[in-house]
Amino acid sequence: MDELVRWQTDQGPVIVEVDTREPGFQSVSRPDHGLIFNAAERLESALDHVRGAAESALRTLQGGKLNPDMIELEFGVKLNASAGAVIAKTAGEGHLKVKLTWGGPAGSGQASTEEEG
Repeated sequence: MDELVRWQTDQGPVIVEVDTREPGFQSVSRPDHGLIFNAAERLESALDHVRGAAESALRTLQGGKLNPDMIELEFGVKLNASAGAVIAKTAGEGHLKVKLTWGGPAGSGQASTEEEG
């Protein structure tokens, strides 16, 4: 079942549809009209956890023997009313796509490697 959750942001509220069957869903607070839950934390706070994961991944992939010219990380973010922002799964696994690029700008014979998992 899907529910609507109101997240407060620096720019004002945003309404997000979340799946109540996901682990960690818990009704935090519900206004009298019963249509929209209020999230336990601000959206910026929830996304801080995802930012930490991205920063850790970048630190690990930068430099070293590979020393790519460019690193591209891609992952889905799912919002949960009580757990906050979490990295979304695909096919039952955590999803993080990594693209490392060497050899200059796109279209000039660049080589790249991609991993998914």
